[in-house]
Amino acid sequence: MEDAWHSFIVLEKEEACRLLKRHPETEKTRIDATADMSEDLFEGEKGEDAGDPSVAYGDSTTGVSPKTSSVDKLYIVLISLHGLVRGENMELGRDSDTGGQVKYVVEFAKALSSSPGVYRVDLLTRQILAPNFDRSYGEPAEMLVSTTFKNSKQEKGENSGGYIIRIPFGPRDMYLTKERLWPFIQEFVDGALSHIVRMSKTISEEIGCGHPVWPAVIHGHYASAGIAATLLSGALNLPMAFTGHFLGKDKLEGLLKQGRQSREEINMTYKIMRRIEAEELSLDASEIVIASTRQEIEEQWNLYDGFEVILARKLRARVKRGANCYGRYMPRMVIIPPGVEFGHIIHDFDIDGEEENHGPASEDPPIWSQIMRFFTNPRKPMILAVARPYPEKNITTLVKAFGECRPLRELANLTLIMGNREAISKMHNTSASVLTSVLTLIDEYDLYGQVAYPKHHKHSEVPDIYRLATRTKGAFVNVAYFEQFGVTLIEAAMNGLPVIATKNGAPVEIHQVLNNGLLVDPHDQNAIADALYKLLSEKQLWSRCRENGLKNIHQFSWPEHCKNHLSRILTLGMRSPAVGSEEERSKAPISGRKHIIVISVDSVNKENLVRIIRNAIEAAHTENTPASTGFVLSTSLTISEICSLLVSVGMHPAGFDAFICNSGSSIYYPSYSGNTPSNSKVTHVIDRNHQSHIEYRWGGEGLRKYLVKWATSVVERKGRIERQMIFEDSEHSSTYCLAFKVVNPNHLPPLKELRKLMRIQSLRCNALYNHSATRLSVTPIHASRSQAIRYLFVRWGIELPNIVVMVGESGDSDYEELLGGLHRTIILKGDFNIAANRIHTVRRYPLQDVVALDSSNIIEVQGCTTEDIKSALRQIGVPTQ
Repeated sequence: MEDAWHSFIVLEKEEACRLLKRHPETEKTRIDATADMSEDLFEGEKGEDAGDPSVAYGDSTTGVSPKTSSVDKLYIVLISLHGLVRGENMELGRDSDTGGQVKYVVEFAKALSSSPGVYRVDLLTRQILAPNFDRSYGEPAEMLVSTTFKNSKQEKGENSGGYIIRIPFGPRDMYLTKERLWPFIQEFVDGALSHIVRMSKTISEEIGCGHPVWPAVIHGHYASAGIAATLLSGALNLPMAFTGHFLGKDKLEGLLKQGRQSREEINMTYKIMRRIEAEELSLDASEIVIASTRQEIEEQWNLYDGFEVILARKLRARVKRGANCYGRYMPRMVIIPPGVEFGHIIHDFDIDGEEENHGPASEDPPIWSQIMRFFTNPRKPMILAVARPYPEKNITTLVKAFGECRPLRELANLTLIMGNREAISKMHNTSASVLTSVLTLIDEYDLYGQVAYPKHHKHSEVPDIYRLATRTKGAFVNVAYFEQFGVTLIEAAMNGLPVIATKNGAPVEIHQVLNNGLLVDPHDQNAIADALYKLLSEKQLWSRCRENGLKNIHQFSWPEHCKNHLSRILTLGMRSPAVGSEEERSKAPISGRKHIIVISVDSVNKENLVRIIRNAIEAAHTENTPASTGFVLSTSLTISEICSLLVSVGMHPAGFDAFICNSGSSIYYPSYSGNTPSNSKVTHVIDRNHQSHIEYRWGGEGLRKYLVKWATSVVERKGRIERQMIFEDSEHSSTYCLAFKVVNPNHLPPLKELRKLMRIQSLRCNALYNHSATRLSVTPIHASRSQAIRYLFVRWGIELPNIVVMVGESGDSDYEELLGGLHRTIILKGDFNIAANRIHTVRRYPLQDVVALDSSNIIEVQGCTTEDIKSALRQIGVPTQ
C-alpha cells in the first residue's frame, strides 16, 4: 500500500509540473469559452445588467416574493453524511465533524417540514452502530419535532413531517470521520435509492394521488453528500441542489498558506483532491447551488473549473432571452443567508437592552455557575467564543490577543466554549493539539481566573451561554481565518450580544444586514484586541450594536430562509424516473428474475470475452429454475457490434435480458416477432424512457462541434510534420454517445485533463477512453454503465443485492464506478487480462478513496473457467448447477 501511495505522489508531482506549464493554455480555453458567448450580446448584457446578481450567476433573496400556496404535498430529500446527526440534544463539538453544519441541516429539516406546501422532508445520513456512541444514532428513523412555525391548513398523514433517515453504509460497528467515508458513498446511494422509491409509493398511497410522489429536489450538503446527491439525481432523474458549506479548494489554499503541511500531506490527511472532484461533479449536476454570500460565489466557487462568474453571467443572459448557448450549461447560484431557530429567546429582552422578568427569585441556569467558577471577578464583561478546537477557528490567536493586551485583561474575562471532551488524550490529534496550545498560552500569560474553558455543555445550554455574555455586557467573537456560514454570529445577535467577527467570508454580508459589531483581520491579533476593547469600553457603541442586531435579526429567521429556498425549488424543471407499470413488468423477462448477472469485462480481447460469457451462462444455468437468473451484457460497444460478435460465434442475442451499450448511454431489450422465442426473429428495442432519463444537460450538436474542433488540436509532431491523432467516428456514435477514433493512444491527453477542459467550457458530459484507449466516448453526465444498473433497479424493481457485476482486473475508464455499491462484484483475475493503459487515469487520488476493495461485496477469483465462476457465484448465494 505504501509503495502504491509513493507511486501516486510521484505521478502527481509530474502532473503538477506539466499542468503548470499548460496554465496559459487553460486560461486561453476559458477566454475562448467566454468569447463564444459574446458574439451577439444585447447592449444591456454588456452594460447595466452586468453587475446585476440575478444576471451574473442566478439570483439573491432581494425582491423575492415566494409563491408556495399553489403547490401542495412536496416531498424533499436532504443529505448530510458525516458527523453525529440527531434531532435533540445534539453533541455539537464532540468531534470535528459534529459542528455548525449538523445543527444547520437538522434545524433546516425541521423548519422546512412545517413550511406551507411541504408534506415530508427526509434528512438522510449515516447509521452509526459503533460502541461508545448513543443508541439513538443507530435508529433507522427519527421523527423531527418542529419548533418553528405551523402549517395548520395542510392535511397531514401518518408519514408526513420531518424525519432523520439513517442509511447503513461502511463498516457497521465503526464511526468514520468524513475523510474516511469516500469509499462507501455508492453503498449509501444504493440504500438511499431503495428508501426513496419505497417512500414515494407510500406517500402516493397515503394521499391517494395514483402515482409515486417523487422528491421535488435532492439537496446535498457538503462535498460527500454532493456526490451522493449527484448519483441519486442521475439514477432517479430528479432535480438536484447543492450547498458546499466549506469548499475544498478554499481549505486547500488556506492550509498551504499556513505552511504546516505539503500538498501531498494535506491530500493524505483530508482527502482534499477527492473532495474537490466531488464538488466539481456537484457543479456538473446541480440545477441550483445555494451560497450564503456573494463572496462565496465570486471568490470561492470561481476557483473551480466548472464555474466562472463572467461566463455564468453571459449564459444566464442568453437563457433569459432564448439565445443559443451551444450546449453549455451553468448551475444557478442562489444567495440565501442561513436561518436560525429563534424560539422564545429574543422576547426575553426589551428594546432598551435590559433583560425582562429577571428578579431576585429567578434561578440562574446551571451552566452559568460552571463558567463563573473559573473567574476571580465574574462581574467583568465576558468575551465569548464558541468554536471547535480546530486550527482554522484561530482560537490561539484570540488567546494571544487577550493575553498580550493588559487593558483588555483588566476590563474583561474570556470564555472559550470548545465543544465537549472527556480527556485531551482521547481527542483527535488535531483538536488535542489546538487545545493543548490554548492551555499552554493560558499558563504562559498567567490568565488563571480570567479565562473559562468548561469541559462539558449541552446543546440546549448554548442559548444560556449567550445570555450570560449579554448579562455581563460582553461580546461574542469569531476570528476564524475564514467563516463560511457564521451561524454563531446570528445566534449571538439573536440573544442581544454584539460581535467582533472575521472579515473573511459570510460575516461581511451578515454585518451589512445586522450592523451589530466590528470586523477584523483574523491574522492581526492587535486589531482583534483593539476592536474588543473599543466595543466593551464604549457603552454607547455596545448598546447601539445590540439594538441593531435585535432590530434586524428577523431577516435570518428559518421561515424566511425556507420561503426563499422553496421559491427556488418551485422554479426547477420537474423530472421523474420511469417506473415500469405492472403490465410492463409482467411482459419483461428481466423483471421476474431472482438474480441478474451483468457481464462488464473490458480488459480482455473479444475471444476471451466470448469465452467468459459462455462460462458465466453455463455456471449459472440450473435445471430446476432455469429462468431464475438473467444476463445483461454491459460494454462500450454499439448494439450492432454486440449482435455481430455474438452471432459470429453462434450465440443467440435472445439469451440476454438487456444490453447496456455505448458506455451506458443506450439500453436495448430483445423483442420477438413470433409467439415464442424459439421460432421468432429477434430484434432489439431501445429503451426510450432511459434516453429521456439521461438527456439532462446534454450538449448535443454544440458539444459535438466543440469536440471536433478540439480533436484537430491533438497532434503527433515529427519535425515540422503534424499528424492528427483523433477523428470523429460517426459509425460508432449515437444520439447520446459521441465517438472518436484514436490513432495513437500514447499521444492522448490524460482523461482528467480532458474532463477539466470540458468543465472550463461549461460542457457537462462524461468523457471516457475505451477499447484500450483506441476510442474516446463522450456521453451525458448521468449516462454511465454504473448508473444504467441503477436505472434497471428503479424501472424494473430488481433488488440491487441480487445483481452480480462481473469485471476484469481493469477496463474502460469507467471501470472503477462498477465496483462499489450494494450489488456483488466478481473480479476475474488472470493473464487473460490486458494490461491497463495509463491514459485511462481519471483520478488525482488513490483508488482507495473511490472504493473499499476489502468489502464483503467484492470477490476476487483467479481464472475465468466455468468452475471458477461457479465457485464465486456460490460464495455470494447465486444458485449454480
